[in-house]
Amino acid sequence: MAEPRDVPVALSTASVYPESTATAFEIAARLGYDGVEVMVWTDPVSQDLDALRRLSDHHGIPILAVHAPCLLITQRVWSTDPWTKLRRARAAAEKLGASTVVVHPPFRWQRQYARDFVAGVWRMADETDVRFAVENMYPWRYRDREMLAYAPAWDVTQDDYRHFTIDLSHTSTARTDALEMLGRMGDRLGHVHLADGRGSAKDEHLVPGRGDQPCAELLEHLAVSGFGGHVVIEVNTRRAMSGAEREADLAEALAFTRKHLAAAVRLPRR
Repeated sequence: MAEPRDVPVALSTASVYPESTATAFEIAARLGYDGVEVMVWTDPVSQDLDALRRLSDHHGIPILAVHAPCLLITQRVWSTDPWTKLRRARAAAEKLGASTVVVHPPFRWQRQYARDFVAGVWRMADETDVRFAVENMYPWRYRDREMLAYAPAWDVTQDDYRHFTIDLSHTSTARTDALEMLGRMGDRLGHVHLADGRGSAKDEHLVPGRGDQPCAELLEHLAVSGFGGHVVIEVNTRRAMSGAEREADLAEALAFTRKHLAAAVRLPRR
């Protein structure tokens, strides 16, 4: 077993939506997060490297990861060409001092991109010290119908990537065993999106501890496994009735994460 180590806990800027990227930095600093992951999306500040650097410097909060614009709503952010998006995400990570770029597998209708994706990500990873951590997704479901929206596969462990991101809200939506997926990722796990879920067809991103995913078990494993990446709180606070309620949710998520990382470190060694 590897020696226990401190694992940085970051806040995804997506966790404050519909508030702004700038608000995420402010909240992360006030609550004592170790850094932020910038979700590049339609907020102009999230696309502006100089503005992000100023926010980081002003709040004393490092940018630990950049989430490339892979969502449906970001198809025109940083170009319509998916490889250009990834190159710009890599350049952003390098300039901002982030160690990781999070990327989703292609949508199935992005046929050429999907055909070249695995080899292309390897090529890009060979050109930089930044990790390209490919994130597990899920089938889209509507009533009793299921659509496989991602290619080569939503279960990224079916393909050969240098680094993975595991997202526990996505394992919930996919109704797959998160700890089994963690085992398949092995030492290629480079990044974690921590959230919870109850198996809904909707990607819930609940505060950890409010669903049925093994959030505590995963954190305890990370703390003693030699994990060298980051844990990023990526939760949905859209239903918060006030800024104070949103901040309370994010404080709860941080406390849960640090508690279970520390609990594993305190376990007696055999």
